[in-house]
Amino acid sequence: MRLFLTVAVALSVSACGTVTRGSNEDVTFNSEPAGAKVTTSTGLVCPATPCTFPISRKQEFIATFEMPGHHPQQIEVKTEVSGGGAAGMAGNVVAGGLIGVAVDASTGASYDHTPNPVFARMVPIRPERQPVVPSRQRRSGTPGV
Repeated sequence: MRLFLTVAVALSVSACGTVTRGSNEDVTFNSEPAGAKVTTSTGLVCPATPCTFPISRKQEFIATFEMPGHHPQQIEVKTEVSGGGAAGMAGNVVAGGLIGVAVDASTGASYDHTPNPVFARMVPIRPERQPVVPSRQRRSGTPGV
């Protein structure tokens, strides 16, 4: 009976990451100055920062920030096992065995995006400076005076 209660408690206090965290994560995009267009390598488009999209936890991507008069910026967004994800995986091993671990690995529930929020400092395009060449001016009047 004690073994049954121990197993029941272990199963009730541990939950797989897929249930507790979900397979998507809100990723926020910001820029300085605000208002940059963001396009991700997965096809998402934000017309003007700031904005937030739910993105699959296992999806890595590149975010491209564009703004008129500024250089485009590209930021690589990776995934990594989060602290909560690692604890959830450990709970899965103890309570549910490899099935919970396999489910979390396949859904990406144990991962977080980094960086999040994704931030780009937009660098203004400076016009090329033209070299200053003194102009030759003609003098009017009598030469030598």
